[in-house]
Amino acid sequence: MDESGDGPVVVIEVAGLTRRFGSFTAVDGIDMRIRRGSVHGFLGPNGSGKTTAIRMMCGLMEPSAGTVQVLGHSLPRGVEEVRRRVGYMTQRFSLYEDLSIAENLTFLCRIHGFGRRARRERIGEVVEQFRLEDLIDMRVGPMSGGQKRRIALAAAVLTDPELLILDEPTSEVDPNTRGEMWEHFFQLAHQGKTLLLSTHLMDEAERCHHLTVMNRGRVVADGTVADLKDSFEPKVLRVEGRDVTALVPRIAAFDGVLQINQVATRLRVLVAAGASGVEQQIRGLGDAVTAVDEVEPSIEDVFVLNTRQEARAE
Repeated sequence: MDESGDGPVVVIEVAGLTRRFGSFTAVDGIDMRIRRGSVHGFLGPNGSGKTTAIRMMCGLMEPSAGTVQVLGHSLPRGVEEVRRRVGYMTQRFSLYEDLSIAENLTFLCRIHGFGRRARRERIGEVVEQFRLEDLIDMRVGPMSGGQKRRIALAAAVLTDPELLILDEPTSEVDPNTRGEMWEHFFQLAHQGKTLLLSTHLMDEAERCHHLTVMNRGRVVADGTVADLKDSFEPKVLRVEGRDVTALVPRIAAFDGVLQINQVATRLRVLVAAGASGVEQQIRGLGDAVTAVDEVEPSIEDVFVLNTRQEARAE
């Protein structure tokens, strides 16, 4: 693991990480390197193995094969030290719903050995940071999904951890709250903290410094967002027309067309590298097509191509 004067540059490193449940392989030999001070996105559809991989990185589950190093410690041997330095936000809300925010945070502080004064100061800081002042004495159970996600994030950062592992942290939140949470993520990364954040939302994936795409238990793409787009080989055509839905089967019949996705009243057509004449063929469909332009690939294009190609191969 790379080192610098301030600690490990690579905060999480896994090699050949595998987890089997009987005959089912949930995580299949994945490799990942997550650098300090970054927001590292873990993108994949539901059931792709992200949560199982995250649980192994937190020391909550032992791998069937492979190695895990977190903050310079090998797991599971160094799990107790790692747990003291990691904040984990579960996919499902895991705090006590019959307690207030203040009672939940006080309980967590006591578990971690905070004295009374330190406990009061730290709870005050996170309550202000996540705008929970007006809710502090309210019971958590009746609160909205968005409020609960803010509370869970406040709990995850309560001990000022070096590493935050967040499993779909913005699920069940409205767009405004989601934007605010992302502001918090980048502020934390700017402070030198590392965030591993799982999601299945493409616009969130686009925001990450680095991205690992997972499908069916395997890593199918890995790199910075810019690198993943730059290395994307197919050409992406944007097609506009009077009835683009009716155009889909006609365009799909052309040689070299890999994938067609409809976005509102436009089509995104992925064309294999080296395939020639597809753009001219689309233009040749006559008045049904009003415009054809080549556009830059998106992370959704990268995701769709990699996951569907793997499904076809299997």
